[in-house]
Amino acid sequence: MLHRMRLDAVRRQAAVDGYAIDPWHLAAVIEHLPLRLGNADRGGVFEAARYAFAQYQWLVAPDFDQEGAVQEAMAVLARGALTESPLLGVARGLHDWLEAGHARPAMRTAIVRHLGTTLLRTALPLTGAAALQADVPWGFAAWAPLFLQALAAEARDGLRQLGLLEQAWRQARQIVATGRRSNSRAPAALDLIAAAPLISAGTLAGCLRMAPKNALALLDRFADQGVVVEVTHRSARRLFGLKGLAPLAEEVALPRRARRGGGRIRASAVEEASVPATLSPLARWQPDYADLEAAMAAADQAVRNAGSRLDALGLWGPGGRGGSARSRQQGEAAEDRE
Repeated sequence: MLHRMRLDAVRRQAAVDGYAIDPWHLAAVIEHLPLRLGNADRGGVFEAARYAFAQYQWLVAPDFDQEGAVQEAMAVLARGALTESPLLGVARGLHDWLEAGHARPAMRTAIVRHLGTTLLRTALPLTGAAALQADVPWGFAAWAPLFLQALAAEARDGLRQLGLLEQAWRQARQIVATGRRSNSRAPAALDLIAAAPLISAGTLAGCLRMAPKNALALLDRFADQGVVVEVTHRSARRLFGLKGLAPLAEEVALPRRARRGGGRIRASAVEEASVPATLSPLARWQPDYADLEAAMAAADQAVRNAGSRLDALGLWGPGGRGGSARSRQQGEAAEDRE
C-alpha cells in the first residue's frame, strides 16, 4: 500500500514540476524492468522516468548530500511548529523554504517525515503537490488553504487505494481458501504478496521457508486462479503481484525472444553468425632503441667529462677519484666490465 501511495505521490510531484509520468512506468523503472513504449515519444518517456525516479530516491533513500538538505528542511518545519498549528506550521515551513530559493524535493521529504512523527502513525507520502501548480496564488493567506485542500485530497485518495487493496486481498483469500489443506501456506503467501509491491519465488520461499520450486508452483497456481499477475513475462527473475498490478504487466516490455516469435531466432541472425570472421594478424611491434642508446652514451660522456675536470682540479680527495689507488683500480675494473 505504501509503495503504491509513493508511486502516486511522485506522479503528482513530477506533473507539477512539468514531467508527465505514468506511475506504472515508474514502478517498472524501480524494478529495473524494460518499458513497453509502443509509438510513444521514447525520449520524453525516459526523461520523465529519470526525473520521477530521482524524486522517488529523495522520498525513499536519499543519499548523503540529500539527507543533509532534508534535515535542514525538517529544522525549518520544527521552528514553524512552535508558533503554528501542526498543518499550518507545515504550510508556513514549505512557503518560507521556497521563498528562500530552496528546491522542492528536500522539503517534500521533510514534510512526509514530519507528519509521520507528529500527526500520523507512519510516514505517508502526503506533500500537497497540487498547491505548487503554476496558476496557484502565492500569497500565504490565499495559498495556505489550497495547500491544506491538496493534503486532504491526497489523504482521501490514499484511503480509497487502501480500501481497494483490502478488497482485493479479501477476495484473493476467499478464492484460495476453497479446497485447501489445513496446513496450506497459501494464506501466508497471499499476505506477503499483499505487503510487498512485487515478489519473486525465491523471496517468497525464503520468507515461508519452503523450496523455491514449491513457491513458484504456488505463484503459478495463484496466477491461474486470477489472484496474482506476473509482470515480467520472463523465464528468469519472474516477479508477481496482486491482481491490482495488472497495469504494470501491460507496461513491461516483452523479452526479445518472445517478440521474435516464441523462441525462434531470425534466419538472418543465424546466417550472420555462421560466416567465419577473416581477421588479418596484427603486425608485431618492434621497439626502436636508437634514441635511448644515444641518450645513454651522451650521459656517460657527460659523467666522464665531469670526472676529468674534478680530477684535474684535485677535488676528488686523496688518491684521486677513488680516494685511494686501490679503490681507483676497483672503479677502473668495474668500468672495464661495463
